[in-house]
Amino acid sequence: MTQLAAAQRRMHATLIHPLADPNAASTLFRSGGRLGPSAGLAIYQRGYFLRIAACMREQFPALCHALGRALFDDFVADYIRDCPPERHTLYDLGRRFPAWLQANRPEPQARERWVEFMIDLAEFEYALFSMFDMAGHEGKPFATRDTPDRDLRLQPAFALGRYGFPVAAYYHAVRRGEAPRLPIPSPTHVALVRRDYRIRTVLLTPGHYTQLRALQSGEPITFSAERERWIDWGFFVTDPGGSVEKLASSPED
Repeated sequence: MTQLAAAQRRMHATLIHPLADPNAASTLFRSGGRLGPSAGLAIYQRGYFLRIAACMREQFPALCHALGRALFDDFVADYIRDCPPERHTLYDLGRRFPAWLQANRPEPQARERWVEFMIDLAEFEYALFSMFDMAGHEGKPFATRDTPDRDLRLQPAFALGRYGFPVAAYYHAVRRGEAPRLPIPSPTHVALVRRDYRIRTVLLTPGHYTQLRALQSGEPITFSAERERWIDWGFFVTDPGGSVEKLASSPED
């Protein structure tokens, strides 16, 4: 088992860094047959990357569209060499991708709009992808319009995002089969919420974003005129006897 574990580690290392161990093929593969050791190893190396790239395209479809598949795959190849999978499942393969893009961006003096947009888009897409498997409130009662303000709490499958570009609109255009152009900078505030296993993207005003961020942090807030729509969309669950004081609703921002 010690020899097997060593061989597995060596095989894994040479899949991630194909040129780092020139003797790996002859050690891991027997000679003979139609394929030599190097050709045999190359099949696994290509298959490994193709599987990784396919998973990443599923997690970041709009970013793949924006970059083009060839350039997107080049980014993925570099990303995987720096951040190889940490678990047996590939579900969280893209978890570190937005941060990796940020860390490997051009120098500040060479900043370009499209770089900023790609990073924002990657952050939005992974937040949306994560929402599918996040612990939610399905099968349990949600808050209703009659629920007192003091008892409203944000449900588990809820996320807020603030971006410098309209990434949500771009993403949904790609998913509809359109071919949107790269957008110009435009500050965007977004809420993601899942109810009955369906995810809704909600555009927010800066004021509403600030309200919900405060509530997310456990602070008491004055609910806006959006309160009823947020309840209908499944933003809130009920927490009777909570610590948030009952506050009168205020006019919409």
